[in-house]
Amino acid sequence: MSLLLIFLIGLLYVGKPFFLPIVTAFVVGTMLSPVASLFERWRVPRGVSAVLIVLAGLAGVTFMIGLISVPLIEWTNRLPELGSVLRDKLHVLDKPVAMWRQVQSALGGAETLAPATIQMPKIDWMQPTFEFLSPTLTEIMLFLVTLVLFVASWRGLRRALVMLFAGRDARLRTLRILNEIEDSLGAYLLTVTVINLVYGAATGLICALAGMPNPAGLGALAAALNFIPIIGPFVMFLILCVVGIVTMPTLGTGLLAALGFACLTFIEGHFITPAIIGRRLALNALAVFIAIAFWTWLWGPMGAFLASPLLIVGLVLKEHLLPDNAPQLPDSH
Repeated sequence: MSLLLIFLIGLLYVGKPFFLPIVTAFVVGTMLSPVASLFERWRVPRGVSAVLIVLAGLAGVTFMIGLISVPLIEWTNRLPELGSVLRDKLHVLDKPVAMWRQVQSALGGAETLAPATIQMPKIDWMQPTFEFLSPTLTEIMLFLVTLVLFVASWRGLRRALVMLFAGRDARLRTLRILNEIEDSLGAYLLTVTVINLVYGAATGLICALAGMPNPAGLGALAAALNFIPIIGPFVMFLILCVVGIVTMPTLGTGLLAALGFACLTFIEGHFITPAIIGRRLALNALAVFIAIAFWTWLWGPMGAFLASPLLIVGLVLKEHLLPDNAPQLPDSH
């Protein structure tokens, strides 16, 4: 069994260019199937609704990328000068560092090291970016075509999966599993998308009030990164710290946006999201973190995006195929 598991993991790792767009299309298509069913009630053919849904999704993604790309290109071009700016802003740490070196010397520590110079590397990002995107274009086309075909033919695929089994109980169980997976992933996509849009707008408002540059782009980046639980908000916090320290006149004002974002993330993660999603989709934080770590290692950033939906699918399968058998207590006399 362990050898089979190792073989499957190796197959998914080596076959990433094929399996990643296919699995992503299946997951996203399952999330979008309720929308296609809604169009069907309005007598829109499912194939037409599949194309419309995918085009609307592409328009939204393009809009988000447009907001994010402007500050990204600007900061990439400014990388060579950021080292001196950071060094000037962090001069308040000179005294604590000097005191620490004195303590090291008094305790007979290592020789005092020369102050490190903060120097940002020069990055020629255009050529590596095109080299990275060139094989990805094929994967994007594979994802889009698979997504359209999956959404358009989901009803037939579901019927075929159910009819694979001969027994009535097995067919009913398969139907319940497919229905619950579709409902759970659809609810997850809807709630997480709405939460992240509000979350991004609130982040942009915080950045605008703190005087940060391009608050709309930072808000869009926060909304996009929040689709990756735990890791995404942490990365956004670091970005706000760096941007704030570099652009604001003092260290205190530079950290205002990051602190406000941290408070927003705490409220969103501990109160808003659990209250809206509810117990049905509540996921254990440790399980989510391990899933994100595994799928990120296996498939990169898209694996991190797929971690929570795949975890939901796994939990649904576990509940139906391996139900908890609570011990039966004897009748009291």
